[in-house]
Amino acid sequence: MTSTSALPSPRDWVRHTPLDDRLESIEAFFSGHAFDPHRHATYAIGRTLAGVQSFSYRGAKASSLPGETMVFHPDEVHDGRAGAACGFRYRMLYVPPALVQDILGGRPLPFHREGVSLDPRLARATDAVFATLDEHADALGRDDALYGLVATLAEVCQTWPSRGRVDFAAALRAREYLEDHFDQAVSLDDLARCAGRDRWSLTRDFRAYFGTSPHRYLTLRRLDRVRLQVRLGRGLAEAAVAAGFYDQSHMTKHFRQAFGMAPARWFRELARPPVASATDSAPGH
Repeated sequence: MTSTSALPSPRDWVRHTPLDDRLESIEAFFSGHAFDPHRHATYAIGRTLAGVQSFSYRGAKASSLPGETMVFHPDEVHDGRAGAACGFRYRMLYVPPALVQDILGGRPLPFHREGVSLDPRLARATDAVFATLDEHADALGRDDALYGLVATLAEVCQTWPSRGRVDFAAALRAREYLEDHFDQAVSLDDLARCAGRDRWSLTRDFRAYFGTSPHRYLTLRRLDRVRLQVRLGRGLAEAAVAAGFYDQSHMTKHFRQAFGMAPARWFRELARPPVASATDSAPGH
């Protein structure tokens, strides 16, 4: 397996498509190794457009073919690589659990046990969100498509298993505290006092409703700020400290864990224009 420190293939590219402040989307092509094992604090829901996308997820190896839908639950480790010599092209949505909760209203998160879904309902709902990107739909149209995706996800998936009673209001208070203090040092005791729960009950609450631990949530918010600041022209070291990391090295460690590649490669791929590949001539493109 190629290390992420190696130079990426000149055929590889990533196109970042911001939808709004709540949702992120990319389209990408990789000819071989794509991502080291990593995990997001969001759902990653996407569609393979061409080629074969292979990955390891929840202890098993899987592949996604054109027309199939990928569903990675928050905080579940996965990687990514081409499963055929032609490489693979795909689109992916990164949907924050907080947005899912806005729609579900306090129900536990939907949980898809496998990384690939063949359910046509989920495929249609995912494509509907991508269509709002392509058509530059207005805010109402985007929200309607997002509601449809979350509602469909809840319909076709199980809920994330949790033990004992969980408190949505406490989890919500903790998340709001993290949003307000993401660039500061925050302890679990701080969150427990804010939420009115004991430390470990709050940890269970947070995982049930937002799909990850409070610490991971805070780290990903900091990485979001780093990515925004770098795209606005700030250097990596300066952006890392401003977002609440000790230094650039500390940030880079967490960046690799979250995105499967070093930040320098990530931003280089985003800046690289798409290159015509054999998969571009595949049906449906």
